[in-house]
Amino acid sequence: MPDTSVAIVGSGPAGMLLSHLLDAGGVDNVVLERQSRQYVLDRIRAGVLEWGTVETLRDAGLGTRMDAEGHVHDSINIAWRGQDVLSIDTNRLLGKQMMAYGQTKIQEDLYDAGDVRGARMVFEADGVRLHDIDTDRPSVTFDAGAGTERITCDFIAGCDGFHGVSRESIPTSARTEYDKEYPFGWLGILSETPPLPILLYANHERGFALCSMRTPMLSRYYVQAPMTDTVDDWPDDRFWSELLARLPRSQSDRIVTGPSIEKSLAPLRSYVSEPMRWGSLFLAGDAAHIVPPTGAKGLNLAVSDVHYLSRAFIAHYSGDDRYLDRYSEMALRRVWGAARFSWWLTTLLHRFPHQTPFDQRAQEQELSHLAASEHAQRAFAEQYVGLPYE
Repeated sequence: MPDTSVAIVGSGPAGMLLSHLLDAGGVDNVVLERQSRQYVLDRIRAGVLEWGTVETLRDAGLGTRMDAEGHVHDSINIAWRGQDVLSIDTNRLLGKQMMAYGQTKIQEDLYDAGDVRGARMVFEADGVRLHDIDTDRPSVTFDAGAGTERITCDFIAGCDGFHGVSRESIPTSARTEYDKEYPFGWLGILSETPPLPILLYANHERGFALCSMRTPMLSRYYVQAPMTDTVDDWPDDRFWSELLARLPRSQSDRIVTGPSIEKSLAPLRSYVSEPMRWGSLFLAGDAAHIVPPTGAKGLNLAVSDVHYLSRAFIAHYSGDDRYLDRYSEMALRRVWGAARFSWWLTTLLHRFPHQTPFDQRAQEQELSHLAASEHAQRAFAEQYVGLPYE
C-alpha cells in the first residue's frame, strides 16, 4: 500500500486548497513545502477574486472570513489620455460581481482550516525529488532533519510554482513551453490608506498605472517601471508623484497618500507549459502557467485548476477516470483563455519601448471603441469576471 493517495508538492493556495478538497472527498494526502510556513504567509500576491473562486471557497467551507472582510465590487474603471474614464459595470452587463480579498488572507484561512482538520503538512522539506512519475507507483523523497524520507503514492500534484521541481521533472521531450517576457515591470506598494471605491486602470503617455484595493483601509497601487530600476530608485514621494501624474484629475484628487508598508518591483511574463499531466504527475497553478497580473487571473487560474483536479482525483477513487483523463485538456482551455485575455489587456494598457505614434493612436482608438460599444464591454466583462467552469 502507498503511504498516501496523493502527494502534494507546494503549500501555496493551490496545494492547500487541493488538500482541503481532497480531505473533504475522503482522499488521503500529504503536503510537502520547501519553505517555512511563515515564509509562505509573508508573500504578497493577488487580491481580486472571480465569482467562481468566491463560490469555490464558500462551497469548501472557507468563506466565513472572506465574506466578513472581503469587498464585493462590480465595476472596473479604465482611464486614458489623462482625461477619459470608462466604467464597466459587470453586474449590469452580466449579473456578476467580483471580490477584493488578499491572497495572504486566503493562505491564512487555508492553513487554519488545515490545522483544524489535522492536515498532514511537512514544512522546510528540502531537496524534494519526484521518482517514477511515468508509472502507477510514483514516490517523493525529501530531506527533513534526520535524513532523507520517501513517500510512495498513487499520484503527485505539482503545486510548487514556476521555480519548483514538479514541471522540471517532466522530460523536456514531453513538454512544450510557450513564453513571452514583457519589457517592463510593475512597481507596487501597499499603503494603509482608503482605496478608490472602484478598481482603476490607466493608460498614460508616462506609462501604465493601477489603483486597487485589499480592504477599506488597505490600498494596492502600481506604476509601470523599467526592470533596470530597483525599489531603492522609488522612494514614496517619487511613487506618489508618478502615480498621480498618470491619472485623470477626477481620480487623482481622490487618492489618499501615505507611507508604504510594502514595496516591490515584479516582472511581467506570459508562460504556459503543456501538457499539465505526465503519467502520475499533475501540475496546477504557477507550476504550469504564469500570466501578467493585468487581468487578475493568476490566483483564479490556480483555483480553477484545483477545482478540476480535485474532482478528477475524487472521481478516480469512485471508479470513474473520465475527469482524470481529461484534466490537462480541460484545464488548458481555461488557461489559454486567461493567457490571451491577460496578454491583450497588457498590450492595450501599457506603453512599450519603441512604440510609434501609430501604435499609440491605435491603442487609444481601441479604448474609444470599448467605451462606445456595449458588445465590446460585455465581452471584456465576461472574461474579467471569469468564464464558468466546465
